[in-house]
Amino acid sequence: MIERIAGIYKGRNKSSAYKDLVFSVATSPDTSVGTKEQTKQALEVISENLKELGSSKESILSAQVFIAKMDEKAEMDEAWCSWIGPNQENWPQRACLGVELEGAVLVEVTVVAVRSPNC
Repeated sequence: MIERIAGIYKGRNKSSAYKDLVFSVATSPDTSVGTKEQTKQALEVISENLKELGSSKESILSAQVFIAKMDEKAEMDEAWCSWIGPNQENWPQRACLGVELEGAVLVEVTVVAVRSPNC
C-alpha cells in the first residue's frame, strides 16, 4: 500500500512511502531569502516530512539538490553540511543539478530514505 502525504501544490504530494522507502520533496517556505537560507529551510521541511513517515535525515539513501544559481553552490553546500552533520556514516549519496526553477525558488531538494521497520 502506498502512503501519500498531501502538500500545498496541485497535482503532487510532498511525501510518499512504500514499504520501507520514503520519498520527499521540499522548497523553502520563504523565497524572499537567499540560497543558503532557502536551502536551510527546505532541509528543515524535509526533516519534518521524513519524520511524518517514520524516517529521518540519518536514513537518507539518496538526495538531489536542484539549484537555480550554480555560482552559489558553496552557500547551498554550507547549509547542507551543517544540516547533515559531521558523521560520515549518515551521509547519503547526493547530486546537485543547476536548473531553472519557478519564480523566486532558488533550491529544491528531493530525497529517498529508509523508514524504521516498526512504522
